Amino acid sequence: MPGPLTALFVLQTDIWYLVSHGTALTYAVLGVLFVFSVCSWTIIFSKFSSFGSARKSDRRFLRAFRKATGLEAVMVASEQYRPSPLVAVFDHGYQELSRQVKSRGSVANREAISRSLQLGSNEQMSTLEHNLNWLATTASVCPFIGLLGTVIGIIRAFQHLGSAGSTSLSAVGPGIADALIATAVGLFAAIPAAIFYNHFGHVLKEMGASMDDFSLEFMNLVERSFGD
Repeated sequence: MPGPLTALFVLQTDIWYLVSHGTALTYAVLGVLFVFSVCSWTIIFSKFSSFGSARKSDRRFLRAFRKATGLEAVMVASEQYRPSPLVAVFDHGYQELSRQVKSRGSVANREAISRSLQLGSNEQMSTLEHNLNWLATTASVCPFIGLLGTVIGIIRAFQHLGSAGSTSLSAVGPGIADALIATAVGLFAAIPAAIFYNHFGHVLKEMGASMDDFSLEFMNLVERSFGD
């Protein structure tokens, strides 16, 4: 009686046999799905790394910002936290603040500083969101590409059925196998993309809220340092 390992080997061999005996259209569908899947996983791992580094740097910079006695001290300390999106937001606000102080000797337009902070936040969000649309595209398109492979497989099954003049499994098996494999690969590409797209969307929402809160803290520090 064959054991579990033997059964698994037979299953893998059968699947490889079915794939290797597919049509050119089957290979094209599977190839497109493979490209989508590889690109999606590359983006997923890249975003895990970049988001993790950004959030860690944000926390460290925020602690330094809250301990600082003034904006000049924050500017000096910010150099060691450059991967942090909050540092980029701080730079936008500090540059506008410096322009006003140099030209007028005081802060004359706090609204301009607030707008500069908002521009910095928007730029950072755009950078963080880069390539996430690919995950959304993969999640929405791959099931339909898999469905196309399914339709092609079913058409192949009916062609074999007509040419063989038989309703046996051997006549329709290859076409049905193509259909099921294409469906499975389409779902394998789409499901992780959908899961991680939603996960990263939640992370981006948190980071966006953190930037908004930081902008308020920056303006509070401006009020304390340059208040009338």
